[in-house]
Amino acid sequence: MRPTMTGLLVCALALTGASAVAHADPAPLPLVSLTTIPDGWSQRTDLRPVLQIFADGKAVHMPDAVSKDRKPETAPKKVTGKVAADVISAAREEINALKETDFGIPAGEGRGTQIIDLMPDDPAGEAHLVIYSPEATDGLDPEQKAARKRFTELYKKLVDAFKS
Repeated sequence: MRPTMTGLLVCALALTGASAVAHADPAPLPLVSLTTIPDGWSQRTDLRPVLQIFADGKAVHMPDAVSKDRKPETAPKKVTGKVAADVISAAREEINALKETDFGIPAGEGRGTQIIDLMPDDPAGEAHLVIYSPEATDGLDPEQKAARKRFTELYKKLVDAFKS
């Protein structure tokens, strides 16, 4: 009788534990994510976003995510804070306005990348803006240069809007 009771207890605990794990809420995904990949970092596996903004305005800023002084095995410092709702709303509009824009690829070697990702709950509303060699303009036409300027201003505005 004792082995049967022990077996039933083990099964009950195993099933309860599995049930608790299966029902855990997943971590929320950021609504907007800003990432910079500096020149020469394409082989690093420790890349992290500079800023993640969630739909409720909460945000995580990693100011040293792209620091040359941070070793690959050291996680970037995380600072939690907020971004104002009006800034998020304006950013969503600007991201959507830029999502079909040709930012061009400048002449010469790749010199880093900057990315703005918009990831709302509805995947149909996702937008991913990518600028290759953000500091370069060789070979770009005036429209591409203007589009890159808008991208850079948006990126900076979001980082500057973060308040801890």
